[in-house]
Amino acid sequence: MNVRPFLAIPAALLLAACGAKKSDSLVVGMDLSYPPFETIDAAGRPAGVSVDLAEALGASLGRPVRIENIPFVGLIPALKSGRIDAVISSMTDTPERRESIAFSDPYLTIGLALLVGKSSPVRSIAELDQAGRTLVVRQGTTGEVWARAHLRSARILSVEKESSAVLEVIQGRADGFLYDQMSVWQNGRQHPGETRTLLEPVQREHWAIGLRREDAMLRDQVNAFLRDYRAKGGFERLGDRYLREQKEDFRARGVPFYL
Repeated sequence: MNVRPFLAIPAALLLAACGAKKSDSLVVGMDLSYPPFETIDAAGRPAGVSVDLAEALGASLGRPVRIENIPFVGLIPALKSGRIDAVISSMTDTPERRESIAFSDPYLTIGLALLVGKSSPVRSIAELDQAGRTLVVRQGTTGEVWARAHLRSARILSVEKESSAVLEVIQGRADGFLYDQMSVWQNGRQHPGETRTLLEPVQREHWAIGLRREDAMLRDQVNAFLRDYRAKGGFERLGDRYLREQKEDFRARGVPFYL
């Protein structure tokens, strides 16, 4: 996936017009290929849950926000190099990532789930981990990390794009795709004739905002914002705006939904 040039969001333009200096901008890195969390709307502007969250964070800090669109695997290098100030891109806080960057307090709990073929006999990750079966994962994600650490018999196929992984399942070249529950649910809804979803979490994980280790002051500010935003119902409103169908379907299936 090519790196698109950064796109300034409306909040950034508004604050800039009020006299904020460019050096005061909060530069946020996202991979804008992951709707409804990080995407580009019909007008070519960043949109989604993470964009709204970044805008709210910028407003709380009194800083204009700039969003840089960066492939997921390039987000941590961009943060460490100083190109961006924070990562808000559905990134899971893991011990491996903590070796090079810091994280805020978690803002969402989610699980890894499976997308499988409609006629596949697979009912669990254990049934998939057999000789002759293939699990597709997206490069650099916790799904890939989990699969390489826990699967012993299945072949693991790593691809760059989510759409490529889904296509592997649809065309029968992979028996399952291990990814986060939200995306698995959405892909199942988009391809009901070719796929089905196994939403019971293989592993629970927490999304958080990625920050440089040396930015202790910013981390404290971000954590204070997250506490206040949750207390005021901000995450509930995001869920209702972008994820209402998912929330209702998860509850109907008895699968926990946390935001």
